[in-house]
Amino acid sequence: MDVLWLSLAFVLGLVFRHLGQPPLVGYLAAGFLLNAFGQHGNELLEQVAHAGVLLLLFSVGLKLRIKSLARPEVWGGGLLHLLVGSALLGLVALAVLDLPVWQRLLLVTTLGFSSTVLAAKVLEEKAELRAFHGRLAVGILIIQDLVALALMAFAGAASPSPWALLALGLPLLRPLLTRLLDWSGHDELLVLCGLTLALVVGGMGFEHLGLSAELGALLLGVLLVGHPKAMELSRAVWSLKEVLLVGFFLQIGLMGLPSWGMLGGALLLALLLPLKAALFFFILVAFRLRARTAFLTALALTSYSEFTLIVVKFMVGNGQLGTDWLVLLAITVALSFVIAAPLNRFAHTLYERFEQRLARFERHDHHPDEQPVSLGSTQILIIGMGHTGTAAYNFLKKRQNVPELHRVRVVSGIDSDLNKVERHVQEGRRVVYADAEDPGFWHRLRLDGIRAVILAMPDAEAKQIAARQLRRHGFHGLISAISTHPEEAALLQAAGADLTFLAFNEVGVGLAEHVWEALEQRAALQVGIRS
Repeated sequence: MDVLWLSLAFVLGLVFRHLGQPPLVGYLAAGFLLNAFGQHGNELLEQVAHAGVLLLLFSVGLKLRIKSLARPEVWGGGLLHLLVGSALLGLVALAVLDLPVWQRLLLVTTLGFSSTVLAAKVLEEKAELRAFHGRLAVGILIIQDLVALALMAFAGAASPSPWALLALGLPLLRPLLTRLLDWSGHDELLVLCGLTLALVVGGMGFEHLGLSAELGALLLGVLLVGHPKAMELSRAVWSLKEVLLVGFFLQIGLMGLPSWGMLGGALLLALLLPLKAALFFFILVAFRLRARTAFLTALALTSYSEFTLIVVKFMVGNGQLGTDWLVLLAITVALSFVIAAPLNRFAHTLYERFEQRLARFERHDHHPDEQPVSLGSTQILIIGMGHTGTAAYNFLKKRQNVPELHRVRVVSGIDSDLNKVERHVQEGRRVVYADAEDPGFWHRLRLDGIRAVILAMPDAEAKQIAARQLRRHGFHGLISAISTHPEEAALLQAAGADLTFLAFNEVGVGLAEHVWEALEQRAALQVGIRS
């Protein structure tokens, strides 16, 4: 990428952001504009784009629990959508396309894929990757990616080597990888560690085994889920990933300019996107999901996939398809991004507008993860049961046992780390598993009887989201939060918090109190000795 490309991407990204659309639409427009002026992609741009995709998937993996893939709504919903969608599109393709039957089926199946890059990007921007519908969407995308690998092998584009079986032993590397993270500290070495794992071990390593580099980067991230530095590592590579992804969107625009016939074909395929979304919605509702979850998941998956371009690119290279197909589908994928990105931006608003119509399709028996969350007689709720939350819980629990303070009856905690929740329960604390960053959680949480909420999560944005959601759902009690700097405290108060405490100030006060008490005890002891 030269200076002109970067400058144009920045200018158009800025323009589209001010128009209320995601900057990635501007990056796509920059690619098409450069193409119109005779510019073409090069090897450097391809490498930059590839690195950006790998880092994105690595970041997604850091926030994904592999157990979620075993859920029926994930593998069943993903495979059922591909089968039904491919069958419907296949009937049209048989009548319209003049290609061998197996090539038609291959094409229509790839059109059933959704963009991993776009879905992960929009979910991340809305802090919904860890929401129930976000985890569900990413799980379905992984199922689709696995099917894409099988299709590429069928097309002769990729054939795993006999050494590919070594990938099954990947979990054995987890102790070594976690030790590397511990050794890397918190600065530039942590960033380099993330780059090495995503691009070298996951990317190049899987490519040498004849497997997908994208899948490798994702699985390397999954291996580190639960490590104390996983979220810190995700934040460390975030800015670099964002810059490299610009190359991916530029690359799509630079793939070629369509003829009027190609543009018409791309528009026709774009008109099928509502049908794709509707199919996802009805399949997910059939798996007992609420209409809201099904709608948000379906909207996140309403796009065509970059994997379509990868499969077709290999078919073009093998002489199975003409280059016009690659240009046509590049325009189709880009157009689906232009349509899907703003729709996802207003996903919650759209659902509120159509809620009554969509809710009619819900089943009466709901998914276990969609049941209302009741905290019983809880009066004080602590969100985030790390060191700070645990200390607050223990303090309040002791006060609860003092007869003069009987008004404080029950304290409970919630945390999004299942292992941490299990440990607290074993130690006798009232802690339940829930993700405060999941908008669906707030729709299911019963706030009756709760008088105060303590926000003790480490992530600043998560605390702001929780404060806003509490006020939005009619909570009028006391909200307090810990913050690391004054600017964060101001943002928390703007989001609805009543009390904010600067962490380092409180640590200093607590330390001074302990020192003061120790000095008093020593003084009293010395007086006793003298007397």
